[in-house]
Amino acid sequence: MSEKLQVLGSRKALTPGLQLSSVVNVADNSGAKEAMVIGVFGYRGVLRRVPFANIADLIVVSVKKGTPEVRKQKFRAVIVRQKMPFRRPDGTWISFEDNAVVIVNPDGTPKGTEIRGPIAREAAERWPKVASLATMVV
Repeated sequence: MSEKLQVLGSRKALTPGLQLSSVVNVADNSGAKEAMVIGVFGYRGVLRRVPFANIADLIVVSVKKGTPEVRKQKFRAVIVRQKMPFRRPDGTWISFEDNAVVIVNPDGTPKGTEIRGPIAREAAERWPKVASLATMVV
């Protein structure tokens, strides 16, 4: 699957879960603990509208807390959990206790070697390399 297809997925009828400047937890062991959303890949909005992102979207984050090697750096990340409830096609509503991301390389492989906590099924289907490291898929 090409990167363009992964970034520009169907965004119809999705609940805005995170926006720019949202602080998120990092769910992998890449060295980062907390990050801030600074960009959303594939967002085509309106002038002065704040971009939003949902589960399984590719975003740009700036690491705020973590090891000195990763602090103050920008990375790509995939959203695996969001607090805002979102609706699945079968009618169920899902929400998590925190907002969490997994830092990935430009080719989509995770930077860490393990993922802490559950991840959403939508993220696992869209990013199979992230799903292979997850301990629990909800």
